[in-house]
Amino acid sequence: MIKNLILTAVAGMICSHAFSQTPKLGVDPINEVVRAMTLDEKLDMLIGTLGNVSTDAKATIGNSSEIVPGAAGQLNAIPRLGIPATVVADGPAGLRIKPVRTGVDKTFYCTHFPIETVMSSTWNTQLVYAVGQAMGDEVKHYGVDVLLAPATNIQRNPLNGRNFEYYSEDPLLAGKICAAMVNGVQSNGVGTSVKHFALNNQETNRTSNNVIGAPRTFREIYLKPFEIVVKESQPWTIMTSYNKINGTMSSERCDLITEILRKEWGFQGLVMTDWYGGQHATWQMEAGNDLLMPGKAAQRSEIKAAVLNGRLSMEIIDRNVEHVLEYILKTPHFKGYVADNNPDLQAHATVTRNAATEGMVLLRNVKNALPLTDKVKKLAVFGRTSYDFIAGGTGSGDVNHAYVVNLIDGLQNAGFQVDGKVKAAYESYIPSAKAQMPKSKSKFAAFLPKHLIAEMSLDEMDLAAVAKQNDVAVITLGKTSGEFADRNISDNFNMTDAEKAMVRKVAAAFHKAGKKVVVILNVCGVVETKSWIDNADAVLVAWLPGQEGGNSVADILTGKENPSGRLPMTWPVSYNDVPSKTDFPTPDDISEDSLLKALEGFTDKRTEGTRKNFDYTEYNDGIYVGYRYYVTKQVPTSFPFGFGLSYTTFKYGKPVVSRDADGNIKVTVDVKNTGKKSGKEVVQVYVSAPGKDMPKAARELKGFAKTQSLHPGESERVSVTIPYTCLASFNENESQWQVEGGEYQVMVAGNAADTKPLTSVVSIDAKVTEKVHPSLMLEQK
Repeated sequence: MIKNLILTAVAGMICSHAFSQTPKLGVDPINEVVRAMTLDEKLDMLIGTLGNVSTDAKATIGNSSEIVPGAAGQLNAIPRLGIPATVVADGPAGLRIKPVRTGVDKTFYCTHFPIETVMSSTWNTQLVYAVGQAMGDEVKHYGVDVLLAPATNIQRNPLNGRNFEYYSEDPLLAGKICAAMVNGVQSNGVGTSVKHFALNNQETNRTSNNVIGAPRTFREIYLKPFEIVVKESQPWTIMTSYNKINGTMSSERCDLITEILRKEWGFQGLVMTDWYGGQHATWQMEAGNDLLMPGKAAQRSEIKAAVLNGRLSMEIIDRNVEHVLEYILKTPHFKGYVADNNPDLQAHATVTRNAATEGMVLLRNVKNALPLTDKVKKLAVFGRTSYDFIAGGTGSGDVNHAYVVNLIDGLQNAGFQVDGKVKAAYESYIPSAKAQMPKSKSKFAAFLPKHLIAEMSLDEMDLAAVAKQNDVAVITLGKTSGEFADRNISDNFNMTDAEKAMVRKVAAAFHKAGKKVVVILNVCGVVETKSWIDNADAVLVAWLPGQEGGNSVADILTGKENPSGRLPMTWPVSYNDVPSKTDFPTPDDISEDSLLKALEGFTDKRTEGTRKNFDYTEYNDGIYVGYRYYVTKQVPTSFPFGFGLSYTTFKYGKPVVSRDADGNIKVTVDVKNTGKKSGKEVVQVYVSAPGKDMPKAARELKGFAKTQSLHPGESERVSVTIPYTCLASFNENESQWQVEGGEYQVMVAGNAADTKPLTSVVSIDAKVTEKVHPSLMLEQK
């Protein structure tokens, strides 16, 4: 018996020893799991599931997941160590996965939420959080671990093809709205990937473009939104951008990823590349770019050779692997969640409808043309986009939705009668015009933004008769954009001759009959308005409002909802007024063939040429981006940053401005609804610094808040806190953040160009708030 006991004990020791040699993630410390990995297994963690596929691709829209068809990518599993595969998927306006699957009698549609510009136009962090909650709920139900969104690059120039995926020209507004979205999504126990870090502000040649600028410009304007998001929401992952920054790929910059992101800001998550981003896998590893997506064989070979030849430290590999494993521990797949593929799409449709409504901006409302009165029954609806409404942009920001409510549908749902003859004309014209559009033979044509058909000529239509038979004319003007290309000035920023003729002719007929004209802007971003806006009695910016867009517009037109959106960017009078116009591509001069050749040339090396605004782009506008330029230089605009009209009026009490012992400023103001309709008001607080230690903008947004819906006669006390550190500017020579001493003007204003803000003066003490390592320096040649 004693012999049997000894044998049993020895066997137990052997089993225990064997078990200790195979640690499990979540059971054993992460460092032990890493220590148990072979080099190939470590590479499995650092390179996506396409890491064994030979390709020289340098950019794509992801679609490589096997677990969730249509998802952008997947991380490898190591079953023996208890490491599951995890799934990542686009995108900023809702989850993008394949809506139908072979052999499955079920659909997998996702809600198409409003674009990010709509979210920032709400100026409502609570609402954005709720949208994020709904979006994250779909992410989890469909078995995805990380949503590859949101994006918080600055809208530097109105032609950027991807501005619809970004929040604002202002870093504070962009950062606060983005943080709310991240917190909302991640409240579901799924992750986000905030992108594109950093300075991805143009689509033209984005995989090779070298952004040249000064550290102060980068830190105060372009990095600030990311800093706010990291400190206020800790996204699970950050996605690096394709472009270079002062000569080095962003994914290969240790100063950006490790020094600034991790050490200065305290980021605790995973850093991944954009799809096929970067050039040198070894440099990416050294920089702290933990994960290369979606992976390719050449990256695996390069890293493995570098380790085996002693050029890349195993400590760096292990550090990055630990970051990946820390991420995996948080995922639904690791926690054993089984996707039921059954989100509440009906409830989310209500969320997107309400969010889109609150983000719409009323630009013009002559003699209270809106809301439409109960006497308005019959509408003549013009514009091809009225019948083919644009829900969102293209590329990774698109969503496979089940439906889109066109404007016509929304108006009819609201009880309006839509002129049948006008409707029939458009419904005949649109499919015919689409069929006649040139079809590209390139397999990459689908990557480019969609071409819209020309506006239908109204020459054959008896507009006088139409005006006589209807109460109001509604005209929709549509513009879209997407990845890989920036917006043309001639027909995307500007209205075409056909569009302006349509507005002019309809307005002439209806105004002659004593009837009003309402213009809806179903647009991806800023458009020129001066040349045509006087023909309209009311103009509503609907943006790209998601799948319920037609209903959302109808809610505003009928007065069911009061518009409370405010512009998150400046609308210039002309593109010639844009401060970065000479330091941004001119898309009109770039043919589609050249764009297609660039896409077809994925196997080509990235460009190293000297073409201005193509191979390199200089940020000579410095910190004077958007309203910081227009207000400081006193350049007139069509509509300033923060502008938006309401169906009611508000009155502000005298602001009470105080400063605590730490220099933090608190602004308290009473807001009263003095009109006849319930509505929400956006309180905007700007600060003007003395500007003696370095050049500064005339005013900068330092805080904002949105009231609840106030009934007529109702008031709300609003408080906005401005942290002392928010007053700091970056001193490049000393590589430090510093607050200038002196008297600061604190302004409660209706918009950035408000000439009569409620102003208080506060005395602020000087102080260096943070010393940092010199980073992102100009390249020395």
